[in-house]
Amino acid sequence: MKLLRYGDESLEKWGVLDAEGNIRTLDDALLHVTGDVLTPGWLAQLQKLDPAKLPLLKAGHRIGPPIPRPLNFVCVGLNYADHAAETGGKIPREPILFLKSLSAFCGPHDDIIIPPGARKTDWEVELGVVISARASRVSEAQALDYVGGYTIVNDVSEREYQTERGGTWDKGKGCDNFGPVGPWLVTKDEIPDPQNLRMFCEVDGQMMQDGTTANMIFGVKMLVSYVSQFITLYPGDIIATGTPAGVGMGRKPEPIYLRRGQTLRLGIEGLGEQRAKTIGG
Repeated sequence: MKLLRYGDESLEKWGVLDAEGNIRTLDDALLHVTGDVLTPGWLAQLQKLDPAKLPLLKAGHRIGPPIPRPLNFVCVGLNYADHAAETGGKIPREPILFLKSLSAFCGPHDDIIIPPGARKTDWEVELGVVISARASRVSEAQALDYVGGYTIVNDVSEREYQTERGGTWDKGKGCDNFGPVGPWLVTKDEIPDPQNLRMFCEVDGQMMQDGTTANMIFGVKMLVSYVSQFITLYPGDIIATGTPAGVGMGRKPEPIYLRRGQTLRLGIEGLGEQRAKTIGG
């Protein structure tokens, strides 16, 4: 099942993608669905619906993030060896964790806002893991029981703020609209192996990142368990699992950074694509 949300910011409604790629509304159907949003029981009830029998959504609506604003937006740094190498970082012995500001959370096609005076704004396509049950100190063996599905995250980063402004990483990660999520939440039954998904990012049609989740240093099961040792996770929380090589700061012979008026297209196999423009700067 591919869930999504559509409508103006903070006023989004739930929809589902049918087999032909059409958006169907869930307004009436949700009147008969019980339980808390995104919990296993709630998702199980939705999966019993036949999307073909739901009302079609008329064209022209904004596609928002596929989940409501989370309580925790957790990110993992340097989780691909090739990315660590291109940035001059060491392969970590344990996952590097940081929290992305919730003001960064936005839709998959919303404009990416380059802050005034920023000079080193960068892209990072990442697999996002969406939590569906309260998780605190869960084992690696049980970790996927707490996962509702997967989505795409662009961990937009201002590298000067991140590395040259006295720490911490959060300075360069939490600017407004620095966390596009979506377009869909794909339930985990449709993604049997999250460690075997191609992922890419293009800037103005030029391929920048072309990788696979098979190259994660720490896989999804380990990350969900690990994060839950430090942060209690709740339904709708996101873990962005890191990015492969090809970010702007790692380009040779010179880094390449985003500027106003560019178009980003990024996607992950089975999870759809984001397309966004850069503004501001």
